[in-house]
Amino acid sequence: MPSMPSILMPLPSEGFEPTEVAVPWKILRKAGVEVVFATLDGKPAACDPLALEGVVFGQIGARPNDVQTYHELAKDAAFRSPIRYDEINPDRFEGVHLPGGHAPGMKPYLESTELQGKIVEFFSRDLLVSAICHGPVLLARAIDPKTNLSVVHGKKLTGLTKKLERAAFWLTFWTLGRHFRTYPEYVQDEVKRAVGPNGLFETGPWGASYGEGYTVVDGNLMTARWPGDSDELGRSLVAALEERVQGANAS
Repeated sequence: MPSMPSILMPLPSEGFEPTEVAVPWKILRKAGVEVVFATLDGKPAACDPLALEGVVFGQIGARPNDVQTYHELAKDAAFRSPIRYDEINPDRFEGVHLPGGHAPGMKPYLESTELQGKIVEFFSRDLLVSAICHGPVLLARAIDPKTNLSVVHGKKLTGLTKKLERAAFWLTFWTLGRHFRTYPEYVQDEVKRAVGPNGLFETGPWGASYGEGYTVVDGNLMTARWPGDSDELGRSLVAALEERVQGANAS
């Protein structure tokens, strides 16, 4: 890229899914994109440590390469010096990436009305928006005051599917209790309600596995389901940024 676009990546104070942050971060940085992190209080965020402890039945937990990438991220100067949510100025960025996670520490992030308001501003400015796993819950809860509807009303998107959320819960219930059920309502159900009858929640292929990423693109909105989609989502965001930069240079 001839210039350095900037992507905002808001995080909870604790509990985020490390792969959904570290993998897109690395892809963006390799493409010459600045990544600016934000937390509620401006202090560095901490991931869900359980997600770094290994893979359950090949599905749950960061892969070794992704754990290494997360440790690289943890040393990054931008990651260690985030801005506060109230300092977010959408005009400074070309887009925003909203990662997910299951841990209880995700709730202040998913329920932040301040962050939801900033997301409305990103949409109103026609900026790029990327979200994965529980990230689309933030989109569902971002209500545009002009319409009193979610910013994703009528959109096509995906997120953590009911099948994946159920599988994670039942595979870990005996040792982790309800750790993998952040809310009583499934992500898929809440997001489907937000997109309304004219929108579409896509669940993707029946099987979900690393190396076969799945991303739904609807205009400037890019969404994915779970950590195994992080590579594909990161590449989609870079491609959209490159297209924007080329269009701006052509004009």
